Amino acid sequence: MTKCPPVVHESASVELGARFADALMAASTWHRDQRRKGSRVPYLGHLLAVAAYIIDAGGSEEAAIAALLHDAIEDQPQRSGGKAGLEKRFGKVVASIVAECSDSDPVGGVERSPENWIARKRAYIADLDHKSRDALLVSLADKLHNATSILADLRGHNSEDVWERFNAGKQEQLEYYHELARRFHSLMPGPMADELNRVVAEIVREA
Repeated sequence: MTKCPPVVHESASVELGARFADALMAASTWHRDQRRKGSRVPYLGHLLAVAAYIIDAGGSEEAAIAALLHDAIEDQPQRSGGKAGLEKRFGKVVASIVAECSDSDPVGGVERSPENWIARKRAYIADLDHKSRDALLVSLADKLHNATSILADLRGHNSEDVWERFNAGKQEQLEYYHELARRFHSLMPGPMADELNRVVAEIVREA
C-alpha cells in the first residue's frame, strides 16, 4: 500500500481550458435526463460538485475533467461510448481515471445490479490500494459529495425513507461508508478525507 501525499489547496494551480469546457458540455448532454436517486434534482449538480472539490484541492485539469465524467462509463455507456469513447474525445489519461473510478463497465464488464452490490463495493474498496493519485482524488470527492447529500437528506426526511432508495440496506450502506472513510483517511490524508470522516460520523449518529 502506497500512501499518497496529503491533498492540499493550491491557489491558482489549475488552468481550465477548452477541454474542460468540452467536458462540461459532454456531461450536460450525457446526463441531462438523469436525476439523483429518490429526487427530482438534476444529476449534473453532483458532477459539478465533484469537479469543484477537485479544483479547490488543486487537482490537475485531467482530474477535473474526469470528475465531470466520472459516471459516464457506469451510467451513460451508450452516449459516452464507454472508455473507448472517452479516450477518443478526452485522451488516455482522462479515460483511465474514469475507468478506475468505475466499479463496473456495462459495455464490456459486469452488469451492475442490486444482487451484486456488496461484491462490487468490496472489490471497489480492495482496488483503492492500486488506483492512481488522480483516481483516488476523484473517488474521494465523489464519495464525499454522496455522503454529504445523504446526511442532508437524513436531516430533512424520515431516515428509513432515505435508505430505501439505494440498492443495499442501511447497515450495508453504513458499513460501506465507514470503510471508505477509513481507507481514504489512510491513502489520501488531508482536508477532504478529514471531512469525509466527519460527515460519515454524522451519518451514523443520524441513522
